[in-house]
Amino acid sequence: MSNADDRSTARRALIVIGLVLATLVGLALLWATRRVLVWGLVAAFLAVALKPLVDRVERRLVRRRALATLLVFLATFVVLAALGAMIVLPLVDELGRFADRAPALIHEARAGRGPVGEALNRFHLRRYADTHAEQIQRYGSRLGEPAVGVLRSVLQVVAAVVTVVVLAYLMVLEAPKIISGTLKLVGDGAAERLRRIGRDSSRIITGYLSGNLLISVICGGLTFGVLFLLGVPFAGVIALVVALADLIPLVGATLGAIVAAGAGFLHSPTDGVVVLVFFVVYQQVENHLLQPVIMARAVRLNPLTVLVSVLLAAELAGLVGALLAIPVAGIAQVLLREFARTGRQALPVPAAEVPIRRRRPAGGRAPADGNPPPAGG
Repeated sequence: MSNADDRSTARRALIVIGLVLATLVGLALLWATRRVLVWGLVAAFLAVALKPLVDRVERRLVRRRALATLLVFLATFVVLAALGAMIVLPLVDELGRFADRAPALIHEARAGRGPVGEALNRFHLRRYADTHAEQIQRYGSRLGEPAVGVLRSVLQVVAAVVTVVVLAYLMVLEAPKIISGTLKLVGDGAAERLRRIGRDSSRIITGYLSGNLLISVICGGLTFGVLFLLGVPFAGVIALVVALADLIPLVGATLGAIVAAGAGFLHSPTDGVVVLVFFVVYQQVENHLLQPVIMARAVRLNPLTVLVSVLLAAELAGLVGALLAIPVAGIAQVLLREFARTGRQALPVPAAEVPIRRRRPAGGRAPADGNPPPAGG
C-alpha cells in the first residue's frame, strides 16, 4: 500500500473519530441542559398558543406590540390565578378544619370509634397500632425533617414557572422581528415554504392545546356529575383539580382519580369504590377513543397515528414525550409533505417520444419497407 493510501485511511479514521466524539459531546451537553431545554419547549408551546391572540389585540385594540403582549399575558395570569384560588382556598380551609379535629380523631381511633377506628377494627390493625404506638409517634416526629427538601422543590417549581413565562413573553414580543430576519436570509421560494411550515405548525400546536383542553373539560364535567350524585363534599373543587390534572396525557386521569377516589373514600367506602370504577372505565375510553378522535380532528392526524405516537413517545421519553408526541407528529407530517412536494417537483419530466423520420433515398423512390415517404419529402 502506498503512502498516499495510508494518509487517506488515517484521514478517514480521524474524521470518523472526530464525528463520534462530537456526537458524544453534543449528547452530553443536551443531557446536562435538559431542564433548560424542557423549559424552552414549554415556553415555545405557550408562545405559539398566545401569539394569535396577541396579533388580534395588536390589530384591533392597540397598535404597540409590547402593550398587546403585556395585556394578553396579564389576562392569562389573572385567569390562572383565579383558577388557583378556586382550588387552593377551599383546600386550605378544609386542611385547617382537619388540623383542628386531628386530636379528637386520633383519640377516637385509639378508642375504636369514628371512621378511622372502624377501619382499624375492620382490618385488624388496631392491635398493630397499639403495639407500635411509640414507633408511629417516632415516624410522625420525623415528618418535619424533609421540610428543607420540600421547600427546595417548591422554589424550583416557582423558578421554572417564572422562567417559562419570561421566555414565552420574549418569544411573543420578538416574534415579528425573528420571523422577518429569518426570511430575509433565504430566497423567495424558501421564504414561502418557511411561511407555510410555520403557519401549519402553529395551527397544529393551537389545535393540540384546544383539543387537550376539551378533553379536560369533559373529564372534569363527568367527574363533577359523579361526585355530585354521590353527595361528596367540594365536588366542584375536586372536579376542577381533576380537569387540570387531566391536561397531562395518559397519566393525568390517573392522578385525578387518586384525588377524587380519596375524597370518595373519606365520604364512604361505597362512594370510593364507585369513583374508582368510574375512573377505570373513563381512562380506557379517554386513552383509546376520546384522545385519538379529538386530537385527530384538532391536529388533522390519523387516530391510529395519534395513539401510536403517544404510546411510543411515552415509552421512550416518559411524561415529556407524552406531552410532545402529538404536536411533534403533526409537525413531522407538515415537514414530510413540504419536502415530498419539493422532491416531486424536482424529478425530471420524461420527454414525449418523437417518431424517427427516415430520409428519402436519392432518386425519389420510396423506402424498401413499403412505408410512404413523409409529406414534403
